[in-house]
Amino acid sequence: MLMRTDPFRELDRLTQNLMGTPARPAVMPMDARRRGDNFLVEFDLPGVSPDSIDLDVERNVLTVRAERKRTITEEDEMVADERPSGVFSRQLFLGDTLDTERIEATYDAGVLTLLIPVAEQAKPRKISVTGKDSRQEISA
Repeated sequence: MLMRTDPFRELDRLTQNLMGTPARPAVMPMDARRRGDNFLVEFDLPGVSPDSIDLDVERNVLTVRAERKRTITEEDEMVADERPSGVFSRQLFLGDTLDTERIEATYDAGVLTLLIPVAEQAKPRKISVTGKDSRQEISA
């Protein structure tokens, strides 16, 4: 099981409903889905260098940090300044059914993709049933 947290989500929704103002944009939008025995999580990180991406797992909390640096110089005169820059962070709470030791991460075309396998002990398994007649007696 995968859970995400955004402590300001409800506050943004309430503000948008009461005041008619748009909610703040997500600086690290994410998609998550299950595919067979894995969870796939994708983060949009356009303009981020792969070297600036940092992933940590501690007590089933996955933290993603990335930095997008400004590309302006002193001689530039800003006409529009809408692209966020700086350090961005996002946390996901991973359930005990996921194998945090085998997470794989790839970064391509501005998308960070995480492959999080389901733990072996959480996968469904068959249990064989033997009948009373099929047991063998152990002699001493």
